[in-house]
Amino acid sequence: MGNPGGCQTSWNSTALPDPREEAGKASAAISVTKGSNSGLPACKVITCRAAIAWTANAPLSIEEVEVDPPKPGEVRIKIVSSGLCGTDKHILEGKDKVPLPAILGHEGTGIVESIGEGVTTVQPGDKVLIFLLPECGECRFCLHPKGNMCVKENILSPTGLMLDGTSRFTCRGRKIYHLYGTSTFTEYTVVHEIAVGKIDAAAPLDKVCIMSCAVPTGFGVVFNTARVTPGSTCVIFGLGGIGSAVVMGCKASGASRIIGVDIIEDKFPWARALGVTDCLNPQNLKRPVQEVVVEMTGGGADFAFEAVGLTDTMVAAFESCHVSYGVCVIIGVAPSAAKLSFDPLMLLPGRTLKGATLGEYKTRSCIPKLVTDYMQRKFNTDSLITHQFPFEKINKAFELFCSEHCKGCQCRQKLIYNQRRNATPKSQCKILNTTFTAEESHTRTRRCSDHVYTILKRKTTA
Repeated sequence: MGNPGGCQTSWNSTALPDPREEAGKASAAISVTKGSNSGLPACKVITCRAAIAWTANAPLSIEEVEVDPPKPGEVRIKIVSSGLCGTDKHILEGKDKVPLPAILGHEGTGIVESIGEGVTTVQPGDKVLIFLLPECGECRFCLHPKGNMCVKENILSPTGLMLDGTSRFTCRGRKIYHLYGTSTFTEYTVVHEIAVGKIDAAAPLDKVCIMSCAVPTGFGVVFNTARVTPGSTCVIFGLGGIGSAVVMGCKASGASRIIGVDIIEDKFPWARALGVTDCLNPQNLKRPVQEVVVEMTGGGADFAFEAVGLTDTMVAAFESCHVSYGVCVIIGVAPSAAKLSFDPLMLLPGRTLKGATLGEYKTRSCIPKLVTDYMQRKFNTDSLITHQFPFEKINKAFELFCSEHCKGCQCRQKLIYNQRRNATPKSQCKILNTTFTAEESHTRTRRCSDHVYTILKRKTTA
């Protein structure tokens, strides 16, 4: 489903979870500062808090940082919510190599605080999504109807710098690197205009934050990359946040059988509620899981999706799809030094092995439309958000992420930054027998399993 450009999706609302009650539409209040080169008052350096990764294999450190004004073509954004994902975890573990020290985080929503010279698509006060993949609209990749890997991306060989080769962050007199041109584990960030998408002013930022990465990734690999067909059989390796979004997409596409594979069985009841028909724990099988899937499906699944980020599960997913016409899509990001190895004869009969970033959506052109569809109740992804933490507990969130309950699932968890001032942390959210504080009136303790999204809420000091 979805056109070749990846912008349109036909939703079968009966195949998706019932929408929750409409979220509040109050917009966060901000202090608006105009661009520095537009004849208006000049922007100033902002001092705020950020969680810095000084080195790998160490906790994040919440520090006071200086955030420079936006330069031409750039936007400074007050972050409202940000998601924590396996990529951040791999970086902290030293598995994914990026320049450090850096402010991590790449899945975020916020409100434009100020703009640089020449910025025309957003204005101070706009609610926006931040994308790790830009869309310049000028390169051959952006102009081609397929694909979305803009030539100005900073993902494949991350430099940690803006396009002009400099950083906008300083801490203790030292320059701090960006992550993929985003850096959302901070109260304020600076990004390029080509990596920002304006969204509905009524959109609840703590809900649509996952539209910045996880949801378009999961939906897009179904609608744009694999193009799942009605009546087909699908298998999803990894039932975390992205895997769950894949399940929702497969069900909406009319798949008749959806097999979920994960080593955490606590996820299975919730996965079945989303649309999974069969659940497999590879650790409980006497044979390789791919052999079991091939036998269950009478020759292999029509479509296989890998949302874990391990080479072993990538090969297993590939071997699970039909020998002649099966399509396997790799979503998970493997550690930097990993190599994928399989028998090339597996390709000759006709199997297809593909990959995708952000579900092949053209980011600025297409992903904000997902927010519009969400606001129009065409689908509901609120259930993908399961936990909430205050910003000060970001390392606790990572501990949960790396705990036995999440090990191997490569789940996406969620951190939500609440910008209310003078909030008193009174209510509590019990997660895995550990209690963390969360802001009163915004805390939601969900019965959903703990593997999908964790929310971090915070109050600002800026």
